[in-house]
Amino acid sequence: MSAPATLTDFLLAAPELVLLTGACALMIADLYVKDPQREASFIIAMLVLLGCAAATVFVMWGTGGHVAYAFNKLYVADLMAHLLKLCAYLAVAAALVYSRQYLHERGLLKGEFLTLLLFALLGMMVMMSANSFLTLYLGLELLSLCLYAMVALNRDSALSTEAAMKYFVLGALASGLLLYGMSMIYGATGTLTITEVAKQVAALSGKTAERHLLVFGLVFVVSGIAFKLGVVPFHMWIPDVYEGAPTAVTLVIGTAPKLAAFAMAMRLLVNGLLDLAHDWQQMLVVLALLSMALGNITAIAQTNLKRMLAYSTIAHMGFMLLGLLSGVVGGNTYSAGEAYAASMFYTIVYVLMSLGAFGMLLYLSRAGFECETLEDMKGLNRRSPWFAFIMLVLMFSLAGIPPTAGFYAKLAVLSAAVNAGQVWLAAVAVMLSLVGAFYYLRVVKLMYFDEPGDTAPVEGPREMRALLSLNGLAVLGLGILPGSLMSLCYIAIRSL
Repeated sequence: MSAPATLTDFLLAAPELVLLTGACALMIADLYVKDPQREASFIIAMLVLLGCAAATVFVMWGTGGHVAYAFNKLYVADLMAHLLKLCAYLAVAAALVYSRQYLHERGLLKGEFLTLLLFALLGMMVMMSANSFLTLYLGLELLSLCLYAMVALNRDSALSTEAAMKYFVLGALASGLLLYGMSMIYGATGTLTITEVAKQVAALSGKTAERHLLVFGLVFVVSGIAFKLGVVPFHMWIPDVYEGAPTAVTLVIGTAPKLAAFAMAMRLLVNGLLDLAHDWQQMLVVLALLSMALGNITAIAQTNLKRMLAYSTIAHMGFMLLGLLSGVVGGNTYSAGEAYAASMFYTIVYVLMSLGAFGMLLYLSRAGFECETLEDMKGLNRRSPWFAFIMLVLMFSLAGIPPTAGFYAKLAVLSAAVNAGQVWLAAVAVMLSLVGAFYYLRVVKLMYFDEPGDTAPVEGPREMRALLSLNGLAVLGLGILPGSLMSLCYIAIRSL
């Protein structure tokens, strides 16, 4: 029989409790907000995020950076969870600033968007701190259901409704695959707690019959993770959802949930099934290779910027997997810390780059006009030289050109792959990255060398302009001085 929850349990889960309370308060307060700009609701949402950040720092300070368990080991508070949560708060706060004007001009800035966004963040946080299959699945479903609803937010758009239906059906299928895989592993190990699963897997991995059952379940678990990351062949939803959803929602889907998906992969594969690393690393090799190839090659043919960035996401998630598949070499884990830290660093940098890229699309959009096609980027340097430069930095970073953060992130995961003996895979990744550079540099060419279709200067809210500038400069700064963030990632991974 499980022990009742204690005060310590609730203190360790303080960030989630602050967010849950704040999201419920926002939902009620928004009923009385008549201002179409939603000033009060916006401020409440920002204060809730600030409170979550303070609570996370408090828990980190209280535990001294050590691993602590709560609610009968259903929940874990460790450095990896804390760092990913802080990055998620920043991503969600940036999403709020970037999307506010866009949503207001289209009549979509309602309490529903803000509330769904905060509950989606709650789902991400639960996934990041999950130490049980049960907790992980609950967090995943909370996140997924919020995202399905957000994609369908523009009810008058047939494209948005179609995208939401595709996302929902495919998401339900992936959820079923993951649940089936978890049930197989539970059947073999007799426990749902991830740390206990790791002990049982270590004991059973030498027994043929039990190992076959574990590997059978592992196939379905990897499939579920692959869907959430959006890697080939579970990528079918990404281009349609990215294009069909309102750009503000596309920004949300393409950023913070990737941090939660990375945490999910780490919890299940590294924390729980490390003794089956030989099996799941082989699966990730195939997924990474296919994702980098299909993502980079298909993106070349796209004229819609959102679809181009969707295929770019698939390729980038393939690169992120390079770090995950390089941790265990010949049964030893000597280089695991560096490999998984490189993967974590790549995910955080990718989220930062995506925030800037989609933020720029929102900045260039206005009432009655969606900045969605390559044609819309023509001559941006004539209309706004500074923001053309910011977009140039973001495109260079996504392409992996020095001295941007994207270059260092790619270098880190490629180094991990080479150290793991996957030299051929690293060589293929470099070649595919060169192919991918074409469609990013095409955007730069359009901004700087083509005549603008619209000569009107680009206007936008002051806070949005400031944050976009900061975002672009952060991408540049992390490329020049990546050491601090990489060290944080390494310390967080070592704490596992």
